[in-house]
Amino acid sequence: MPVYRGSCHCGGVQFQVDADITELYTCDCSLCSKKNALMTNLHESALKVLAGADKLTLYQWNTKIARHYFCSVCGIYPFHRKRSMPDHYGVNVRCLEGLDIAAIPVRAAEGKGMSLVEGNPAGGWSGPKA
Repeated sequence: MPVYRGSCHCGGVQFQVDADITELYTCDCSLCSKKNALMTNLHESALKVLAGADKLTLYQWNTKIARHYFCSVCGIYPFHRKRSMPDHYGVNVRCLEGLDIAAIPVRAAEGKGMSLVEGNPAGGWSGPKA
């Protein structure tokens, strides 16, 4: 099984991925399209934070199920816990060292159609309204 090291831009957050990465994806939801990450899905057992857990900032919106993590120093998004698969992470493969992303197929994931909580009782931006 391949092992990849990853980090944010400043190196404050460092992590390891133990997985054979065979598919990448982009997502068209309002958050993913703005952060422009190239991601892969991994089971939670395949991701290990090695350093900088204290530098990770959590961002949640709408249903508050997905957990998006950003480095509080440089602002880079390394990974998020998925709403659609809560035992998986979406990992920003642009943060990984030694992965040839040009050799891996990329698919488009449809995130715009995921349900929104009307009124957003937890506060924050609730996403675009139809």
